Amino acid sequence: MRIFSKNIKFKNIAYLSSCAIFFVITSCEDDLTKQKGSNSKNFPSTVIKNANIIQRDSGIITLKAFAPILEKYELIDSPYVVATKGMKIDFFDKKNPKPGTITAKYARIFEYKKFYEAKGNVKITTNDGRRFATQSVFWDQRKQRIYTRDTVYTTTPDGSVLVGAHGMTAKDDFTEYKFFKNSGDLDVSHTKLAQ
Repeated sequence: MRIFSKNIKFKNIAYLSSCAIFFVITSCEDDLTKQKGSNSKNFPSTVIKNANIIQRDSGIITLKAFAPILEKYELIDSPYVVATKGMKIDFFDKKNPKPGTITAKYARIFEYKKFYEAKGNVKITTNDGRRFATQSVFWDQRKQRIYTRDTVYTTTPDGSVLVGAHGMTAKDDFTEYKFFKNSGDLDVSHTKLAQ
């Protein structure tokens, strides 16, 4: 009987060991698949070097963009495009043949939402010569609004300088804009003032 009890003990130990190994392997596989699933979508599906983009409306060029590197993230819930090395955009108006420009060190574009953001030494020059400088700008194309909460420095063609200490909001064609907590130096020699 002793031989029989030893065999049972060894069988029980072997059975318990194999069960333990099975559960350890299974739990490790679950953790790995969860990690791979969350990280597998965190990479660009498309990378374009020296991207030149031209946007047309009814055959007329409305926008030209250049970026050293564009990365497109499509495998996530809210797809977007990133210009990590900066971007320059020329935008055209039917009324004025001279384009306006936007440059920034970083840009992100949410294509489906028609929402754009530019960050890092953002400079905007309108086609009528007004210049805006700030650290970030957000453009909601559907609402046709541009806004920022960062300090904005604006220079008009006559040399006047305005500062919006707490940002600004504007129409996307810059025909109207509003500063928050503004100050500056105005050259009133060329303007008519109400008396």
